[in-house]
Amino acid sequence: MFGENLKRKYALTDKGLKNTKTGAIWTVIVNLIMMAGMGILYYLMQNYISTLTDSAPLPNAWIFIGLVAAFVILSFVTHLQQYHNTYGLVYREIKDTRISLAERLRKLPLGYFGKRDLADLTETIMGDVNRLEHVWSHCLGYLYGAYISTAIIAVMLFIYDWRMAIACLWGVPVAFVLLFGSRKIQKSKSEKLKADALAVSDNIQESLENIREIKATNREKDYLDRLNKKIDKFEKTNIEGELVIGLFVNAATVIMRLGVATTILTGAYIVLNKGVDFMLMFMFLMVITRIYAPFDQSLALMAEMFVSQVSASRLNEISDTPTAEGAEVFNPDGHDIEFKNVSFSYDGKPVLKNVSFTAKEGEVTALVGPSGSGKSTCARLAARLWDISEGIITVGGVDISKVDPEVLLTDYSMVFQDVVLFDDTVMENIRLGKHGATDEEVLAAAKAANCDEFVNKLPFKYDTPIGENGAKLSGGERQRISIARALLKNAPVVLLDEATASLDVENETKVQGALSRLLNEKTVLVIAHRMRTVSGADKIIVLKEGSVAEQGSPEELLGREDSIFRHMAMLQADSSKWSL
Repeated sequence: MFGENLKRKYALTDKGLKNTKTGAIWTVIVNLIMMAGMGILYYLMQNYISTLTDSAPLPNAWIFIGLVAAFVILSFVTHLQQYHNTYGLVYREIKDTRISLAERLRKLPLGYFGKRDLADLTETIMGDVNRLEHVWSHCLGYLYGAYISTAIIAVMLFIYDWRMAIACLWGVPVAFVLLFGSRKIQKSKSEKLKADALAVSDNIQESLENIREIKATNREKDYLDRLNKKIDKFEKTNIEGELVIGLFVNAATVIMRLGVATTILTGAYIVLNKGVDFMLMFMFLMVITRIYAPFDQSLALMAEMFVSQVSASRLNEISDTPTAEGAEVFNPDGHDIEFKNVSFSYDGKPVLKNVSFTAKEGEVTALVGPSGSGKSTCARLAARLWDISEGIITVGGVDISKVDPEVLLTDYSMVFQDVVLFDDTVMENIRLGKHGATDEEVLAAAKAANCDEFVNKLPFKYDTPIGENGAKLSGGERQRISIARALLKNAPVVLLDEATASLDVENETKVQGALSRLLNEKTVLVIAHRMRTVSGADKIIVLKEGSVAEQGSPEELLGREDSIFRHMAMLQADSSKWSL
């Protein structure tokens, strides 16, 4: 039970917990050996005093030299083992922790990332893990080792003299009661500091991402003023937090060190009253020079331990989020996509309600409707980028909730409205659609997506770097690369979400022609606002307020006087295309 609580409190893995226990054991051994060094000194002083007072012979010098040599060797070996088991193992494990965290994030449904800020996730992966690494390596093993070794030494001191033992040790529990009693205050300050730090990061990220809009609207001063206020707030919170934490830590250190004074006073009183001899008092004075040493580092880092619990809770939140699991095999009977009474809620707000339709293989099925009606949500649910709340979605008769998302997506090509490109060449960005694709295959897909026109104007053509997320390209050019990537994959299911939204009419016509030729015999789900984009669809699904309002072929829906689709078509600027 204690081990499980420790794992949760500091986000330890099973291996990390084992390393902490091993580090604590070696810390106990080191502390006891260091205390044994005080015993050697006590042995020498006792024999020297006996020689002075009782004319007893001095012990053989080689005995003392042998004891010192044994102490030095044991001290070196145990310190080496302690370092290896507190620092070395943790530094190796931290790599595994980051990899396992990234692996966990990879398996989480995309809906999770819609709820979490990217700056927040980055801080968790980098900042929180770094903070926990320092606690794992510098504090946990030392602290719990100090608890155990001090308990062992305390028992021995009480055996010698309980009065001197109390005078020597009373400050330790009082100091830790003070620290742990202030834990809630310190944790509250840590959480506030973390929130203010994330607010600064968010503002900086937002400013960099929207620098064009900020400059275009002359809002530089407003953004800088807002950022300065957040930085000032963060600095104020940081100073307050350090002041409060420093106050408690220093108070605990002072209280613990008062044990030195009480040991001297108590020892002097007892010696004067002949309650103990001077050598026993001398032993306690030597012990007290070492008894607090194991806690020095732990006390200094105790505040960081409390702060790290906030970081650990953030890592635990990721670990506790259910991953999208499923079978590693996907063998559908065809690729018809069928929604059966599908409902979906996002943050408790209903988005889809009892949606049912079928997108047949070899046909183009278009989802249309007002903004916010659930079109893009349907596309993402069809690819299991999110998991549904109720109902069932099948592809070729297979329930996709039972299939591992990565296995499922091998049969999908997707072009969404928000294009994601990498800071690489045009060629490599398109090649992402199919691992190991030849240059000829890449060029064929690029040509089909009408990329040649703008790529041939670039300095190095297809070997031209395009910048972060395609910063050197226009919106339409970026979208054509995304289409080429999907065409290269040549998957049996194709999802197009506003795939031609950034293209002018001429290029849209060219890309539509390429799509109609290359998407033959595939299951195609198209989401679009332009009626022109879906004019060649085999089936139209009209969504309204998260429900299917009507469905049928374009001709059938246009022939109905009360059809929502007919009304939308009439409102479009190119409504003259339709035979109303």
